[in-house]
Amino acid sequence: MNSFNNRVYGAAIIKSVNSNYNADFSGMPRKLPSGTVYATDKVLKYSIRNYWRDALNEKVFYFKSLSEDMSPRSLDETYSFHFGDSKEKDKNKMRLEVLSNLLQCLDVRLFGGTYAGKTNISIHGTCQITPGLNRYPDNVIYTEQIMSPFRNSNDAKADSKMTTLGSQSRLQEGHYVHHFSINPKNIADDVERTGVEGLTQQDINHLKEGLKKGVTYYDSAAKAGTENELLLWIQLKPDAKIVLPSFVSMIDINEEREIDLSRVSELLEKDYVKSEVEKVEIYYNKLNTKILNEPAGAIISAL
Repeated sequence: MNSFNNRVYGAAIIKSVNSNYNADFSGMPRKLPSGTVYATDKVLKYSIRNYWRDALNEKVFYFKSLSEDMSPRSLDETYSFHFGDSKEKDKNKMRLEVLSNLLQCLDVRLFGGTYAGKTNISIHGTCQITPGLNRYPDNVIYTEQIMSPFRNSNDAKADSKMTTLGSQSRLQEGHYVHHFSINPKNIADDVERTGVEGLTQQDINHLKEGLKKGVTYYDSAAKAGTENELLLWIQLKPDAKIVLPSFVSMIDINEEREIDLSRVSELLEKDYVKSEVEKVEIYYNKLNTKILNEPAGAIISAL
């Protein structure tokens, strides 16, 4: 299978309308101290892993699974579920065996992971994703009451015969920008010591699919109205040396919901950057998304 050796920089934009893309433990959309709504990198990775597992039938390791008695599996139990019990007694050989097996999982090759179970391993993934920041001018959150069809059987008060009330919070509208980078060399040492295959073109194709479709695919009651909006993919030449900055603050989204890429285009036009870029790809749906000042020569495709 063809190996993939290019570094990549890009951004994934997630649109959320009357929805809750990433709630905190109180059920509210997450906010920075400044009041700006944001989402962790974990929520995007979760949706991508879910898409890989369910839509592409890929082996995904860092994802909750249940045992036969409906209990969440522990880390070691998850390992045994995927790879069977290790018969290796030597600790160093066991570490190498576990590392080799974990690298067979798509999410480990791309996102890395820490294994602290029967042995201790830390894998630096080839794809790093930042938290997503809402770049839409407004950060309006509202809460609405909802009614349960059941009463609280643990409540001894007189009104316990009434059905219970709850609440749910949503963001009126948000456009979250996640920056990401890809460096195949992050797992080069692990690949060399185990002899397993490194990052491949198929891995990259699956990552693109997840970044384009994963959030839309994961459609829950809380996340209805949250979907993939745009993917910006800037692939460098194999021998490129430059390091590009985060695109989160370089992408602007105005009140008309137009995505302005002028600052990204300006960066890519600089000679020292332009000479090291192999290709620029932009994926979005023209029917419901408008792009301003897209980079010259960018390949435009639908999500």
